[in-house]
Amino acid sequence: MNPAEFANIAKAEQKLWWYRGMNQILYRLIQRYGPPPGPHRVLEGGCGTGYLATQLEDRFGWNVNALDLGSQGLRYGRDMGLSRLIQGDITALPFASEAFDIVVSMDVIVHLELGEEWRATTELTRVVREDGLLFIRVSALDILHSRHSTFAHERQRFSRARLIRAFEDVGVDVLRCTYANSLLMPVALAKFRIWEPLTNQAPASGVEPVEPWLDSLLYAPLSAEASWIGSGLNFPAGQSLFLVGRRRRKP
Repeated sequence: MNPAEFANIAKAEQKLWWYRGMNQILYRLIQRYGPPPGPHRVLEGGCGTGYLATQLEDRFGWNVNALDLGSQGLRYGRDMGLSRLIQGDITALPFASEAFDIVVSMDVIVHLELGEEWRATTELTRVVREDGLLFIRVSALDILHSRHSTFAHERQRFSRARLIRAFEDVGVDVLRCTYANSLLMPVALAKFRIWEPLTNQAPASGVEPVEPWLDSLLYAPLSAEASWIGSGLNFPAGQSLFLVGRRRRKP
């Protein structure tokens, strides 16, 4: 990820509609597929500022090991009081096999070059125990690549079929895979495929606060999606993909 994005995320992620909404979807999936709250051994592969790790610890009682490639995010994590911070690479994780009960990785694999994603899927699967769970989120559909994508150094986006195949090939049984941030997709298509090309805007961060009324308006569709996905229903297309998987038992 572009190191310049850390400061933008740190300023916005606790209140911005997108983070609040996407976290609600993740929480609903954890409630549906995860174990009862407790001190489970958890890895967040690519923790960013560490804010999500703090929320997972507070909400579910998990012991989260927060790993990130660079030191920028880890500094924010220390300021938030996280005690299990590790600098490392999700393509070569510094942990023993089956070290964790649960692995979480949100919008990290997309920063790898196309064709290199297998290195991350292999490692994320290796470090979770047999029957352990993986909660993964990635950017979806190439047509939705934007100037923010370029600024954030996003190098690939996934279709549902490709994401499922990427994890099934390394020994994961996919329990659920659904698109999300779907209701706002028509707006995103108009912005990314019409407005941005017409105005020839340079790459720039899309992570910025908006007026409270607009924040509430944009959050409402994601809140509705959290309820929809939490009830077991999927979306056929969207700007993001969530995957829930279970590491296969060895024969």
